[in-house]
Amino acid sequence: MNNKEKGDFGENVALKYLMSKGAKVLEKNYKIKTGEIDIITKLDNQIVFVEVKARSNLKFGYPSEAVNYKKIKKIISTANYYILRNNLHNEPMRFDVIEIYLNENKINHIVNAF
Repeated sequence: MNNKEKGDFGENVALKYLMSKGAKVLEKNYKIKTGEIDIITKLDNQIVFVEVKARSNLKFGYPSEAVNYKKIKKIISTANYYILRNNLHNEPMRFDVIEIYLNENKINHIVNAF
């Protein structure tokens, strides 16, 4: 499985997981010129911006460690655009990271990751 396939598979696993928790999917792979957000949902009466990281092993660290300052800055900028575009100024929101451990069939949902 190449990196693109791992990423797509991880996003689908995360999507199913979120839906099982009662999330309403608003966007998947929301892209603008300056960035992308993997999943945007409405969960627990909050808008949740989700970054998904899938790994088959820990050779390069934990999946969430790949969400560095530069990536966070891009996600927040993209989320701000989404908020403005959809007039969501007074909605409660948060940023989560979902780690997918492919070889272990394990999911780690980090709520309010940043």
